Amino acid sequence: MSPRQLIVVVEDEADILEIVSYNLLKKGYRVIGAACGRQAWQLIRGKRPDLVLLDLMIPELDGLQLCRLMKNHSHTRRIPIIMLTAKGEEADIVRGLESGADDYITKPFSPRVLIARVEAVLRRREQPATGEAPLTIHGLSIHPGRHEVLFEDREVRLTLTEFRILHLLARRPGWVFTRQQIIDAVHGDDYAVTDRSIDFQIVGLRKKLGAAGDFIQTVRGVGYRFKGAG
Repeated sequence: MSPRQLIVVVEDEADILEIVSYNLLKKGYRVIGAACGRQAWQLIRGKRPDLVLLDLMIPELDGLQLCRLMKNHSHTRRIPIIMLTAKGEEADIVRGLESGADDYITKPFSPRVLIARVEAVLRRREQPATGEAPLTIHGLSIHPGRHEVLFEDREVRLTLTEFRILHLLARRPGWVFTRQQIIDAVHGDDYAVTDRSIDFQIVGLRKKLGAAGDFIQTVRGVGYRFKGAG
C-alpha cells in the first residue's frame, strides 16, 4: 500500500469522521474530511482522490446524488466509492450500489472491518489489467483489459466489483458459484463480509444489465450461475 494514497471521507457526524480519519491516518493514508455533499464534490473534483468513503445521509447534496455525480463525470468516474450506511437499511444499500458504489460498510463498524474494506478496494484498483481475451456470450461483450461491458452495442457502466462478478460468472456459463466462492474470487479470502453483500451486488448488477440481467440465475440454497450457452 502506497503511503501517499488519498482518501476523502464524507461524513457530517464529527465523532465518526474523527474515528474514521484516525484509523486511516494510522495506516498511512492521507485523509481529507468533508461534512456536506457540495464541499465533498469540490474536493473530489480538485484532488482526484484514490478512494471516497461516503455517508449516505449528508446535507446539501446527499450521498446517492454525489455518487451519481461522480459516476457521470469523466474525471471522477473511476474513483472507487465505499458507502457508509446505517445497519439494516437494505433499500439504501441497493440504491447506493446501483448508483455506482463499489462496496458498503454498515454502522456501527469496527476499525478492522473499515481498514479491510478500504485495503481490498484499493488493492483491486491497483491490480494490472488482465491479458484475458474479450468474452462474448448471449449478446454481452466483456473486455477485461478495457473494463468494458457492452450489451447489444450499448455500454453498461459497472463498478470494479460488479465487473469482476460478471466476468467470473460469464466465463464459466452453467457453473454454479457459491456466495463464498464469489467473495473469495472477487475480494480475496481475507475479506470481512457476509453472504448478503454478494446478494446486494447481484441485485444492482442485474438492474444495470437490464434484459441481460436475466442471464445471472439464482440457484436456491447454493449461489449463482450465468446462463449456459445451450
